[in-house]
Amino acid sequence: MALTLEHLNAADREAFVALLDGTYEHSPWIAQRAWSRRPFATLAALKQALADTVREAALAEQLGLIRAHPELAGKAMVSKTLTAESTNEQGRAGLTDCTPEEFACIQQLNADYNAKFGFPFTLAVRGPRGGGLGRQQIIETFARRLAHHPDYERAECLRNIHRIAEIRLNDKFGVEPALGNRVWDWAEALAAHSDPGFKERGQLTVTYLTEAHRACAAQLQGWMRECGFDEVGVDAVGNVVGVYHGAAPGGSGPAADPSAPRLLTGSHFDTVRNGGKYDGRLGILVPMACVRELHRAGRRLPHGIEVVGFAEEEGQRYKATFLGSGALTGHFDPGWLEQRDADGVTMRQAMGAAGLPADLAAIAALQRDPERYLGFVEVHIEQGPVLNALDLPLGVVTSINGSVRFLGEVQGMASHAGTTPMGQRRDAAAAVAELCLYMERRAAQAPDVVATMGQLQVPDGSINVVPGRCRFSLDIRATTDAARDACVADVRAELAAICARRGVAFTLEETLRAAAAPSHPAWQARWEAAVQALGLPVFRMPSGAGHDAMKLHEIMPQAMLFMRGLNAGISHNPLESITNDDTELVVRAFQHLLDHLET
Repeated sequence: MALTLEHLNAADREAFVALLDGTYEHSPWIAQRAWSRRPFATLAALKQALADTVREAALAEQLGLIRAHPELAGKAMVSKTLTAESTNEQGRAGLTDCTPEEFACIQQLNADYNAKFGFPFTLAVRGPRGGGLGRQQIIETFARRLAHHPDYERAECLRNIHRIAEIRLNDKFGVEPALGNRVWDWAEALAAHSDPGFKERGQLTVTYLTEAHRACAAQLQGWMRECGFDEVGVDAVGNVVGVYHGAAPGGSGPAADPSAPRLLTGSHFDTVRNGGKYDGRLGILVPMACVRELHRAGRRLPHGIEVVGFAEEEGQRYKATFLGSGALTGHFDPGWLEQRDADGVTMRQAMGAAGLPADLAAIAALQRDPERYLGFVEVHIEQGPVLNALDLPLGVVTSINGSVRFLGEVQGMASHAGTTPMGQRRDAAAAVAELCLYMERRAAQAPDVVATMGQLQVPDGSINVVPGRCRFSLDIRATTDAARDACVADVRAELAAICARRGVAFTLEETLRAAAAPSHPAWQARWEAAVQALGLPVFRMPSGAGHDAMKLHEIMPQAMLFMRGLNAGISHNPLESITNDDTELVVRAFQHLLDHLET
């Protein structure tokens, strides 16, 4: 019989610990301490309380929890002394059926890992979907994590332990994250389409209007129709648009009113080169799942739902970032049509080959009338480590950072590394290095300001030559334009001072400026209410990355919800990953927002 929250909340401490036995390997102290946090309104709240208990524990207790876990395919498995939970998990991952070569490889990895870290390698072998990782996936993850810093790897083990506990709790409660599974499976299927040259290497790359891009658009349209959208199509720039109409006046049943006001939502389905499966796409698939559930229940809301799969956001094939969402705000640059890709194909030609009109009038007609819309919301993976480090599945975005980028060069004097005295050098690279360290200190002084020197190059540099030139980039972002610009001004002034003191010259060219997009307070509050309804704490955070919501912010209120990613939130990378349970929470949060728009 499945465990229930009512039973758990009513239990005394001893019974509570007994009911949760096996959730965390040989560590009853976690349940003992979490008992005082009752009652738990949701299973998500229970999971969060257990994770918080571990995070608040002493370092020695955390290490003890990690060491309580058995080695993968280790002596305990061979001697059949694993706990029932671990036996089930290692068996489902196929570790009980290793070939001799695989077994020997894992044994060596275990030895190397223990020698480096002093605790066993811990991995949620049932994986992000809950069905089990393959042996090769486990071996590859094992080898990759051997390169981690000990502090980082300890935290990664704890994150995997929480995932193990989450799956075990699902089993105890008889819970299946069906909506999360659907979105996860959609994302997996969509990732089957990839551009030539990348697909053959097992890499995901989908750039604007390629064959893979058009296949993704066709796949999204097919799913939207299956979900019950009333209107589905591709617009003049290749955006996939699905509309689920609001209810006819006087009811919430199946009768539709195409003129009802709409909520606009969505994200992009193009990717960076060798990217991940969830960046952008999550923001299309989650509202699709919500519409599917409404249609299956024969429900309509007082407002319509318009989901847009934006055709381009990443600027990979053409330098036309936010092309898809920009067309909706009336900011499509006519000059983009004559841009050429690496093969010399103009955007106009690519549009024609994809069956699009490549006509400025047709593109201009895509501009949305904000009076027709309630606002724009977007769900997205965080693309960063903050939520992961806090063991939080969801975060409410307060603002999308405004950014400024520069390309610069310092000109000094190239000279012999052996014969030029230190006091007589005009070292361009040293000047840039000094600026880099200053910028790091300056950004750290202000909340929610970040600054990065992502490029630092000595053209034609030689090991025995004092650098005469050094090229560099600057990327400065903040939640407000004022904070960003103050940092920019200080960095500019410091660059001038460094160069004057060192006797070198510099050039600095601004290449990008994007305004900050603060979340609309009422819409941010709706996301906060949705998170609270799930029994989770509300965590507010800025978005350091740009999103389609930045463009829609120009014409209507917007707000975003973040979901944590695995592997410390890495994104634009094949290691980008999510769990079905976190995805379930995102879908539930979106459903709550839809159901409470009138409040």
